[in-house]
Amino acid sequence: MKLKVLRANPAGNITLFVLDPVPPGDRAGIASRLMALPGSDVEQVGFLCPPLGDGMARLEMAGGEFCGNATRAFGLFTARNKGIAQGQVLVEISGCEGPVTVDVDQAAGTARAQMPLPRGVGRTEVDGRPATMVDLVGIAHLVVEDVPPSLDFFEKAEPLFRDIPDLDAYGVIFLDRERGTMTPLVKVPAAGSLVWEGSCGSGSLAAAVAQSQDAPDGPFVRSYVQPAGVVEATVIRRDGEEVAAWIGGPVSLDSPVTVELE
Repeated sequence: MKLKVLRANPAGNITLFVLDPVPPGDRAGIASRLMALPGSDVEQVGFLCPPLGDGMARLEMAGGEFCGNATRAFGLFTARNKGIAQGQVLVEISGCEGPVTVDVDQAAGTARAQMPLPRGVGRTEVDGRPATMVDLVGIAHLVVEDVPPSLDFFEKAEPLFRDIPDLDAYGVIFLDRERGTMTPLVKVPAAGSLVWEGSCGSGSLAAAVAQSQDAPDGPFVRSYVQPAGVVEATVIRRDGEEVAAWIGGPVSLDSPVTVELE
């Protein structure tokens, strides 16, 4: 099987876009095979599909999840295909009911995506450590501060996600306040993946939501330094509630290539 693909790099969260049609039932298996190719640094795979609504283009992730970084990269990819050097594009992404606005700048190599607002935010505890659960609809993240990143802690936290309905993906976001860093570990059950991501867009937003819970009204902006890149998250608060949110940062796009799967 030959597939035309394109490698995107949104702040180190390496994403492969499959540009040829692939039936939904085959996507998880093909994504796993693509990620396992020799020399691959791909963390996630999305599939180009015809738009279902008002979007200029549509991307469906292998596990049907929403991904903020993939959205940013797909926005820049769509703008390039449409000949838009700078401005806004509307794209459709799996896990989102409506189209997402992405602000793009081809010359600067940046993209900023509007993000879904949290369905719920709650303080909890895992292994005696305080944490904040941020449910972004379809994907949820548990945000913890000053806990060493580990699979063991993730597994202790995992039962908390079972009470959240309609989850396509979930992760634990480890924040180190002294070093100013963020380490995301994200699981997509349908795709069979558990990945220490180079960066995580929705995790960056979840971190900003968690850290802004006691902040005054207005914009709360943080740049989260992650293993392979930096993502800036913005949350606008009004009357103690989140009313708007974005994530932004650098994106690079390779040229399309054809790969062969046995």
